[in-house]
Amino acid sequence: MAISSSIALLADCSVNSITSRQGHLLRKTSNADTTYRIICFDSCRKACMKLKNKEPSNSSLYGLLSYHVIKRSGNSYPALGFGMRSFHISAPTLFSAGTAPDVSVENSDRLEQTTSSADSSEKKATAGRSLKLNSGSCYLPHPDKEETGGEDAHFICSDEQAIGVADGVGGWADLGVNAGLYARELMSHSVAAIHDEPKGSIDPSRVLEKAYSSTKARGSSTACIIALTEQGVHAINLGDSGFMVTREGCTIFRSTAQQHDFNFTYQLENGSDGDLPSSGEVSTFPVAAGDVIVAGTDGLFDNLYNNDITSVVVHAVRAGLAPQVTAQKIAALARQRAEDKNRQTPFSTAAQEAGFRYHGGKLDDITVVVSYITNADAA
Repeated sequence: MAISSSIALLADCSVNSITSRQGHLLRKTSNADTTYRIICFDSCRKACMKLKNKEPSNSSLYGLLSYHVIKRSGNSYPALGFGMRSFHISAPTLFSAGTAPDVSVENSDRLEQTTSSADSSEKKATAGRSLKLNSGSCYLPHPDKEETGGEDAHFICSDEQAIGVADGVGGWADLGVNAGLYARELMSHSVAAIHDEPKGSIDPSRVLEKAYSSTKARGSSTACIIALTEQGVHAINLGDSGFMVTREGCTIFRSTAQQHDFNFTYQLENGSDGDLPSSGEVSTFPVAAGDVIVAGTDGLFDNLYNNDITSVVVHAVRAGLAPQVTAQKIAALARQRAEDKNRQTPFSTAAQEAGFRYHGGKLDDITVVVSYITNADAA
């Protein structure tokens, strides 16, 4: 699916279903009340250019919003109920902070969790019933893949309080397969499965299992689905996409990157050769108003350390920026680091630890979804 930068609207797109990629180097339901926001990569590219040229970036770039229907041989997927319904303008939401949560993680051998300051420890994390997600996203395809839209995919379900990202494994290109189609179909079926979940009690594991069973395109993909439920945040992550949660300048949670070997990610595939949804890391923990979730594909996390991302979030929150703009700024910084051949990055660190001579960032598709957790009654 090609992403068109010529169709751009300063609005949220309320649609029936959604659009919304990438991998290793080595080798239904219609629901007019669900809001999906897809950031047109042209606006993110402009933000990236501003950062690269060291120009001021405090302008009100809320993100040009665009909805792109997934196509196969030029035809839409009617079974998924794609179509536009209405548009409405969004505005940034200001919020306050809260405390570090208790965290439970399944299928995980590593958990990075940092406690925050004494001030935050006096506040109590709350269940999700009185909270909501205010989300925005930015997508920057690899420069060589802009014509085909790259291989990343993502969705934002505002009413259902859920977000997701996927990363089609790029190695399929050697076989003439665009794995972005698999990632997009996987995310589309995830949205359909979310519609069938009890409101306020979405189970991301069940959603991913249903989406995986329904996805028939060739290719393979990572997947990360996050929902704000009545019990707090409930998520599943399979592969090297993932998410982190920040609070008052601290990283309080970071999902584990799952890899079979260096640069060989866990991945879902149509067939028997891939990993299964049950291999994903499942996490559940309470959150508080003021927490910020940053989800993304490995184009983000291969190029930015936790502190890099947290610094952007802190600046954005203090400036009162909307989540779309925060996502743009994070994506722009990730692209800048990806193009820097001298700076140490998470990817270069991992490569060196694996015995490779590698310096600098890793140029890739970059997807960033930022969700501000706010009180449900906030304006």
